[in-house]
Amino acid sequence: MTLPRAKSETTETEGSLREIPRFGTNPGQLKAWLYLPSDLPSGAPLVVALHGCGQTAEDFARGTGWNRLADRHGFAVLYPEQQRRNNGGRCFNWFQPEDFAAAGGEVDSIRQMILHVVECQGLDGQRVFIMGLSAGAAMAHAMLATHPDLFCGGGIVAGLPYGVTRTMGDALQLMRGRNLPRPQVLADAMPAAPANRHRWPRITVWQGGADRTVRAVNAEMVLSQWRGAMGLSAGGETSRIRGARRTLFKGAGKNGPLLESVTLDALGHGLPLAAGASAPLGVAGQFFLDCDLSAVARMALFWGLIEERDLPAYERAGERPYRSASTEETDPALPSGSLGRMLEKAMKVTGFMR
Repeated sequence: MTLPRAKSETTETEGSLREIPRFGTNPGQLKAWLYLPSDLPSGAPLVVALHGCGQTAEDFARGTGWNRLADRHGFAVLYPEQQRRNNGGRCFNWFQPEDFAAAGGEVDSIRQMILHVVECQGLDGQRVFIMGLSAGAAMAHAMLATHPDLFCGGGIVAGLPYGVTRTMGDALQLMRGRNLPRPQVLADAMPAAPANRHRWPRITVWQGGADRTVRAVNAEMVLSQWRGAMGLSAGGETSRIRGARRTLFKGAGKNGPLLESVTLDALGHGLPLAAGASAPLGVAGQFFLDCDLSAVARMALFWGLIEERDLPAYERAGERPYRSASTEETDPALPSGSLGRMLEKAMKVTGFMR
């Protein structure tokens, strides 16, 4: 059975993405773009992919390769998109309380578009996954923190902790690893688990050790928040995968690890992909960084969307030492000028804004 694609529901654009013009009250004033593989069966999973600053939904679809993976393994992909009128740098406003709270703002807009797509396209509401890069990762984290029962899995790439900022200035300090919140503040920022919670989403956290835009300490804070929320011990099982450090944190049940950390020591700020694979996902470029591993394929494997036997096609054969794959400038001091100009220029220089 194929899914209906009524013209009243979607508007086509390049890259086979279709805009969903109406999906609720949309308090955060975001756009929604959907990718549906041909002949997608009813009850297919949904992946929600949140772009980084300066990017569009189409940029993120091309850079990540989610659509190609969706074609091969049978799931839909939803791309929320920021508008310049909300943020001049097209960053999701993950650092503003009105936008990272459960009700109202951008979090609520993304929740509404997910529920709309699941219902209208006949997708499986129990197999919804969300991931993001940089500011998109921070917003994906906000979605997972505020609506954990909505998701089966999550992916946070170069992301930041939830709920500990109030202004753009706070965000810049956090990105650079300065004025860090105390452990109790981190723990208290996470919403209490719903009383009727029946599962936790399986979350994978990716970080470049050479990231000068979002310092690696942010990944540690993200992991700390989720270990606390899930009741997991600090000690995990660490191994090496293709030169990266991988740590798994298991819960009390028998459903495998709930939390995963993957660190690539020589990687800068961006999403790891393997452009030299036999069937590569994504296109290398600014903030889409070529290495041996594919973060998208590994996420899909961790979530159960693909199998272990599928992985070799999406990663480079053999193994070689990682080279630095950063497109960042050197970390500058904050420029002088008024606060608004200061923050805007700092955001541009650090890659959080174009």
